[in-house]
Amino acid sequence: MPSLSLCLPPFVPSPIHRVPGSSEPLSCKFESAARSFSVPQLGKAISTLDLDEGARHQLIRSSLLLKACIRSGNLELGKLLHRKLTHSRLDLDSVLLNSLISLYSKCGDWENALSIFRNMGSKRDLVSWSAIISCFANNGMESHALVTFLDMLQHGIYPNEYCFTASIRSCSNAQHFSIGRVIFGFLLKTGYFDSDVCVGCALIDMFTKGGDDIESARMVFEKMQERNVVTWTLMITRFAQLGLLGDAVDFFCRMLVSEHTPDRFTLTSLLSACAEMEFLSLGKQLHSWVVRSGLASDVCVGCSLVDMYAKCAADGSVENSRRIFDSMPRHNVMSWTALISGYVQGGQEQEAIKLFCDMLHGHVAPNCFTFSSVLKACANLPDFGFGRQLHGRTIKLGLFAIDCVGNCLVNMYARSGRMECAQKAFNVLFEKNLILYNTAVDANAKELDSEESFNHEIEHTGIGATSFTYACLLSGAACIGTIGKGEQIHALIVKSGFGTNLCINNALISMYSKCGNKEAALQVFNDMGDRNVITWTSIISGFAKHGFATKALELFNEMLEIGVKPNGVTYIAVLSACSHVGLIDEAWKHFNSMHYNHGIVPRMEHYACMVDLLGRSGLLSEAIEFINSMPFDADALVWRTFLGSCRVHRNTKLGEYAAKMILEGEPRDPATYILLSNLYASEGRWDDVAAIRKSMKQKKLIKETGYSWIEVDNQVHKFHVGDTSHPQAQKIYDELDELALKIKNLGYVPKTDFVLHDVEDEQKEQYLFQHSEKIAVAFALISTRKPKPIRVFKNLRVCGDCHMAIKYISVVSGREIVVRDANRFHHIKDGKCSCNDYW
Repeated sequence: MPSLSLCLPPFVPSPIHRVPGSSEPLSCKFESAARSFSVPQLGKAISTLDLDEGARHQLIRSSLLLKACIRSGNLELGKLLHRKLTHSRLDLDSVLLNSLISLYSKCGDWENALSIFRNMGSKRDLVSWSAIISCFANNGMESHALVTFLDMLQHGIYPNEYCFTASIRSCSNAQHFSIGRVIFGFLLKTGYFDSDVCVGCALIDMFTKGGDDIESARMVFEKMQERNVVTWTLMITRFAQLGLLGDAVDFFCRMLVSEHTPDRFTLTSLLSACAEMEFLSLGKQLHSWVVRSGLASDVCVGCSLVDMYAKCAADGSVENSRRIFDSMPRHNVMSWTALISGYVQGGQEQEAIKLFCDMLHGHVAPNCFTFSSVLKACANLPDFGFGRQLHGRTIKLGLFAIDCVGNCLVNMYARSGRMECAQKAFNVLFEKNLILYNTAVDANAKELDSEESFNHEIEHTGIGATSFTYACLLSGAACIGTIGKGEQIHALIVKSGFGTNLCINNALISMYSKCGNKEAALQVFNDMGDRNVITWTSIISGFAKHGFATKALELFNEMLEIGVKPNGVTYIAVLSACSHVGLIDEAWKHFNSMHYNHGIVPRMEHYACMVDLLGRSGLLSEAIEFINSMPFDADALVWRTFLGSCRVHRNTKLGEYAAKMILEGEPRDPATYILLSNLYASEGRWDDVAAIRKSMKQKKLIKETGYSWIEVDNQVHKFHVGDTSHPQAQKIYDELDELALKIKNLGYVPKTDFVLHDVEDEQKEQYLFQHSEKIAVAFALISTRKPKPIRVFKNLRVCGDCHMAIKYISVVSGREIVVRDANRFHHIKDGKCSCNDYW
């Protein structure tokens, strides 16, 4: 883009046109008359309009009708009027032409708006420039808006408040924020800062969205001479979106003592913030305010209340959310989606799917966010059929390539073990957002300078234009463990000017952590200038899952020292860190302090972490006592965690009790049957194992198949137990045979008790060397070279024998091997693992 040169001749006010014989400006006459038209009258008035009468009279009447069309939203009638005017061959004045630009702008038809503007010639005035700049800004063509603003200045025309508002709005992104600062300086010099409240609102958005600079936005707000409900709500919303709930509440209180009354948008923003911060007490107070102010029947406020109660329920209950939903006089896609999301968050996936079907029967069309929530529910269900149907429906509706839907499809397929489908779903997102972008930029770079090339592509396709897009892509890459694609996305993020974006950097930390590269995650964290609670939680959670509890707790203490308030998710990460290494006293300290020091009520997930810690440590009696002391009934997550500990410590009696408690609530949960079967198998109770397998077969319950996968040269390779389908299967098994000899010479002895089948020991040993983890490692060894670490991913808990064998393999191969299983990471190097064999 050309550099801005904001130098103009002395300001000359535009002449005001008046109706002959009247002291009132013509524009005011138009404004008054346009308001008098009712919507039903417009069609008849336009169809009976006779353009053969006096030209000036018809121009005035046409202008009134056109403005009425724009105000009422009857854009098609406005286009009909334009066609009649074109056929009449009347010489249209600037008032009509400017209104036509506004009409086509609201229709999203910027080509027609630009054509009218270009053909105006000498009739072009300040309003014309303002209309076309606003047209570009409103239609996502920020670069065009700024170039047109510059063109206007070079024509010697002074901008008004509407020009400034549109151009500043075009700078509310990372790419154009630096230009926005220049325009802001020019704005201060011209004295238009206090000219209109919309200018101040545009500046607030520019600083928060474009530069993540909430303090400058606050200064703009404090300097504004005029404020209205929109201004107050905007500041409250931006504080809430940035996780600054205290500031949002402070501004809300200031708003209450001013002459402005909070509206539904104000309350919706605050309720959403309470939901994200799990601040139930404030949410209840706001609910009371909603009832007193008569907004309880508003559908937007109702949706926010449903969402708030669902996210703040400590026991995952959706009871309060359902009560709000049922009390709402009418529902739309937002209210249905809010409750469906609540059921998914509460682990009630079947209820979520039932509600989705009720929604369809009620003839409410789901949107991309509805599908995202239902796909998340399907990812947690053993029956994959409904998820496949949903995918087909998203394809029919054209929603499958939308970022949030595509990301959930990747997650659903990955969770269900269909890695090929997950890879394809991810590639759809990747190609839509990045490959087409690169191709266009490379083609345009031959004729345009790099910045113009970038802006051209952003403008015409929207590719890579939002932080949300990049965050979704990074989440998809993390889900399937494709670190190569993740690094490509990271490179484009830097190239696209999003390198300092808080949301994207948080997603980068999560991506690198989940892909096994904790060093890269820490590098991103250290390079960040701004951090919020999500940033700290992401890096703490990363080190916790990688088994580096000491580092995770150091970061947590550093977070507290600099005054960042932790949330419930932070404490899940802290308690998980303690659980992974058996820090019992440390865990109790943090579990107790979360409520006393920070007012965070422990949720089901926090109790599950403590049960996991006590169970891993062999304190099964203490764990069962802790479960019985919980302030609400333990859910399947807690009992399943306890059952897993019973399996590790071979306590059949308590394991059977845990299984009974799970199956009372979830009688068709296959994982429970499998855990109990494994517990019986470890004790050689083969008759009981056979009985469970027969019961599962009769109930048509399917065991989740174990598999491992690895990325090599941006391609994901998936392996099952005894897999021979890979093109290099022979080489892989040859490598496994060599590895078996080498590690046995070092002292490796197969742990045949991990084979849960009643067969001879020799056959058990053969089974062990066909486990998917070992196959993936062998493939990596023949496909990659030192010093690159080997990163293997598994959908289930890593086998104990595989864990031991891989430690030996790291010695004989001289390679670092990172294994991510369903619970954590294992960093294995020189025969040692980061878990210290405590897992």
